[in-house]
Amino acid sequence: QVELVESGGGVVQPGGSLRLTCAVSGGIFEDYDMAWYRQAPGERRDFVADINSSGSTYYVDSVRGRFAISRDNDKNTVYLQMNSLKLEDTAVYYCNAKHWQMNTWGRGTQVTVST
Repeated sequence: QVELVESGGGVVQPGGSLRLTCAVSGGIFEDYDMAWYRQAPGERRDFVADINSSGSTYYVDSVRGRFAISRDNDKNTVYLQMNSLKLEDTAVYYCNAKHWQMNTWGRGTQVTVST
């Protein structure tokens, strides 16, 4: 059974930075396509960034150039470095792992950007 645990959320001022971490247990991590999503209050859960098993990355336009997704296959961990944070980045951030029919979510970590 694959389990994902996010950490690293918090409260930060506009322009600040945070690094989210997603620790993965179970299965073969290096085979997984990993992604970050976010959900603001009253909104749907939206894609933020992903990194496939080969290390290729993709970002939603609103975060491209500010966020960076990376993975450490030795530590079974995926990261989301978030820089130049904006008020509209406030949301619960969720980690996601996919491989064939497996599609697993973490419980999320809250990121609040506030003055």
